Amino acid sequence: MPYNDPRRLQAVQRFLQLDINRKAEMQEMVELAASLCDTPVAMITLLDERTEYIRFRRGIEIQELLREDTFSQYLIEEDNLLIIPDALQDPRFAHNKMVLSEPRIRFYAGCSLITHDGYSVGSLCIMGQVSKELAEPQRHLLGMMAKRIVEIMEMEFSLSIVKNQFVKAKDSDYKLQAFLESTGTIHMVIGKEMEVIAFNQNAADFIGKNNKVLMYVGITMAQILDEEHLEDFVVEYQKTMAGDPVFYEREVKHENDSTWWSVALEPGYNADGEIIGIYYNATNITEKKVHEKEMMDKNERLMKIAHIQSHELRKPVASILGLMELFKHCDYTAGREELMVLERATNELDTRIRAIVFLTE
Repeated sequence: MPYNDPRRLQAVQRFLQLDINRKAEMQEMVELAASLCDTPVAMITLLDERTEYIRFRRGIEIQELLREDTFSQYLIEEDNLLIIPDALQDPRFAHNKMVLSEPRIRFYAGCSLITHDGYSVGSLCIMGQVSKELAEPQRHLLGMMAKRIVEIMEMEFSLSIVKNQFVKAKDSDYKLQAFLESTGTIHMVIGKEMEVIAFNQNAADFIGKNNKVLMYVGITMAQILDEEHLEDFVVEYQKTMAGDPVFYEREVKHENDSTWWSVALEPGYNADGEIIGIYYNATNITEKKVHEKEMMDKNERLMKIAHIQSHELRKPVASILGLMELFKHCDYTAGREELMVLERATNELDTRIRAIVFLTE
């Protein structure tokens, strides 16, 4: 889609005007991207028709760039993932001022931030002063993190809409359905008596399937949740009603599987600043959690491989090298005992190599 498509620019404006509450989590994404991909610079950006806005950053102080000076202008128009191993060797960037002057970028990798309705509004990108490539797991992780960033932004946008409509909705029987059905997140507006003021179809479907309860306006959370889950919810609800937002990730186990949710409970205020209820929003992050576990398992295997390479391979290799020196001094002749030592060292080396092969499969 062209960078100046009006629908895309409208989507960008939604997020440019958004005051994100979960700034710490967004900054963590930037720090994690730089750390896992071993680059000094990482950014979350939004790109409109003329300007790239750097909303969260590490290793760079620039807050805005003209579109023609950016790398992500090509990402927006062409790719979900754009990797430039060496910007000096790429005719699109060889004369870019970011390349020729500070910060003298050589390596760039960026992943599009694509909204639920298909618009690329910006990027999660990493940069460095040394040319390099990204391994496939790093590319995959960058894509997963970009999806998570969009989930956070869209949830924050949803919350801002609900907050703006809360008082208005209270005066009109809480007619929020048009908004509530617009995103894939579970939404509920809950009143001062823990009654459900409004909910979307995602909430009704999930609660109907897993709690066997038919949702309707006015039903209380005590009627929806079993005793164990109700106790936890009451603690979170009371904290939110006291003015403290609650954010957490939780695994919900079902009969045959489980689902991970990113949950936000935030207080809702009336025009006089009084808390009159809460907004409950939950996003399915099971895919993210599965990927995190895969990455942890892979890192554990890599650590085992590193241990074998740095410790367990040394002994048989040292033995073989020592024996070869001995054979060399003996004009490449050997007795039975030396050959048996060589055999044991070779078998031990073979066992260690097989262990490494097994860990990489």
